[in-house]
Amino acid sequence: MAVPLSVYLFQKKEEMEWLDDELILLLNEIATATKEIAGKVRKAGLLGVLGSAGKVNVQGEEVQKLDELANEILIESLKNCGKACQITSEEVEDCLIVSEKGYAVAFDPLDGSSNIDVNVSIGTIFSIQKDSIMKPGREQVAAGYVIYGPSTMLVMSLGRGVVAFTLDPESGNYLLSHPEVKMPEKGKIYSINEANRNKWTNEGLRRFVDSLKEEKYTLRYVGSMVADVHRTLFKGGIFIYPADKKNTSGKLRLLYEANPMAFLIEQAGGMASTGEKPILEVVPKELHQRVPVILGSKWEVEKCLEFIGQE
Repeated sequence: MAVPLSVYLFQKKEEMEWLDDELILLLNEIATATKEIAGKVRKAGLLGVLGSAGKVNVQGEEVQKLDELANEILIESLKNCGKACQITSEEVEDCLIVSEKGYAVAFDPLDGSSNIDVNVSIGTIFSIQKDSIMKPGREQVAAGYVIYGPSTMLVMSLGRGVVAFTLDPESGNYLLSHPEVKMPEKGKIYSINEANRNKWTNEGLRRFVDSLKEEKYTLRYVGSMVADVHRTLFKGGIFIYPADKKNTSGKLRLLYEANPMAFLIEQAGGMASTGEKPILEVVPKELHQRVPVILGSKWEVEKCLEFIGQE
């Protein structure tokens, strides 16, 4: 019989000394919030929450109605559970300080929002640190994402491997479906927005992509980080969102996109880099700091770094 998330966490408490009752309650609260979001996503066309909310966020990006709704659900859940000392969202300019001590949570409430209106898989990404969110990703105590696709899945790491739970619509529980997620050492898929090829600032990256084509790799790019990384995590290969002439520091946010995804990829046996250093070693300087992202199977990431280093 598949184990529910809440039972799994209490079982793991005995072997993971850092997994205390507060962290368990916090993870369960995030899970509960994502179930509500999943319900809103399924009914978005009927609830009138498709389309733009008519405003831009701190990133300068157009806010979707469902973005706003997911953000409100997560913030209220985290505030009410009483276990989060800091709450940071992609959609909010400042960090919400609740208390001095506890767990700090950073999240992207609805990644891939440009795909909402065309019914492509989107997701929620979260990162948990002890006391302060402004720490290198290596210090995360937990991280994960929920993908709202054909099935709703919660993929998570507590710093000792990666596990995945599938939401059972009948019981309403996240049930353990993948007790050990391990990345292949090498894949056959690369994921990058090749339409931006002429904007890439590194010629080595262009040569690397050309080498993948010569080896008959397949390009798959959804434009939703959760969807693209989910495929990379389970199938292997490489996901790249580089710096370019427009986004000279990269496009993806360190705290609530790059760090949690890098944590998962490394815990599953892969690699994650900015092109200069491991993503998890980057010391945050700003709340909404951006970084280039190269992550995936070891073979492809190491090969990519070789080509970039030759530039």
